[in-house]
Amino acid sequence: MPMSRRHALASLVAVTVLAAPIAVSAAETIRVGLPTKTYWPTTIAETAVRQKLFEKEGINAELTIYRGGAETFEAMAAGAADIILDPPSLVSAGRKKGVMSKLVANAAMGSFGWQLMVPVKSTLEVKDLSGKKVAITSAGSGSDLLALWTAQDKKLEFTRVPVGGGGLVPNLLAGNVDAAVVYSPLSFQIAKSGEARTILDYAKEVPPNLSAGWIVLDKYADAKPEVVQKAVNALYGALQFMRANRDTTVKLIAELYEMPAEIAALEYENTILKLETDGNMGAANVPAAVQLSLDLAKLGGLKDIVPVEEIISTKFKPVPTKF
Repeated sequence: MPMSRRHALASLVAVTVLAAPIAVSAAETIRVGLPTKTYWPTTIAETAVRQKLFEKEGINAELTIYRGGAETFEAMAAGAADIILDPPSLVSAGRKKGVMSKLVANAAMGSFGWQLMVPVKSTLEVKDLSGKKVAITSAGSGSDLLALWTAQDKKLEFTRVPVGGGGLVPNLLAGNVDAAVVYSPLSFQIAKSGEARTILDYAKEVPPNLSAGWIVLDKYADAKPEVVQKAVNALYGALQFMRANRDTTVKLIAELYEMPAEIAALEYENTILKLETDGNMGAANVPAAVQLSLDLAKLGGLKDIVPVEEIISTKFKPVPTKF
């Protein structure tokens, strides 16, 4: 081979080898904010990462877990997270305060696995909670809205105590609070262990509504619409993978949250399989479901309500990433 041709070939190989890591590092990174560790959005995001679904979409993902929904929303407002999962009420209240964001994908149409619980030896029932202390993750979070709804619906007056997602069960079992609004799979775990019992099942008591969705700031959606689309594609691809691979998902839940496989299986059957697989905010039933969510929050004390059309975006219908 002539020297010039050999040199050109070597140069081409060198450029190809060097270009590969550059291409990876140049991929856009989206920061995913998750409201607490032991919660289904974390399972979805972790599945998307482990199955390389973000990579298949040509982006990277950085996951950050917060202490509750309100803290997650504050992180997005401060520019520390690009896409988060939270209830519509935070989007509504945020717009009144200048935090301009929208729901871009519908994640859940109910409070699956959420339960109002007391220690197993407690004699308290829902009607007995007036004057008592009820643990929530944080003010303005999904757990707070459910606590407020309980107070309004049952005509009670109790003190809501924010303890963070990781503090719900320890504070309940230690007797620092009288009751707690507990999300799954923690609710399933402490019921199964016999440490606590349910006095109100929110999945059954609260009317079906859009309880949670994926949210981004307006300015981020306007500046990087392709990244938002790729992110929701990966997240809904992960949900499709989870539904199609029960054993793998149950194993992941058990591993992530350090719980027995039987509890992870309860989370799979009672929560994962009930999540929205379409995610389309443009679906005909979505505006009414969002309005009901806001109405329930209003009953619970939320005052900063804006029209539904101001808090939803129909631009990003998920196209689940193939796995």
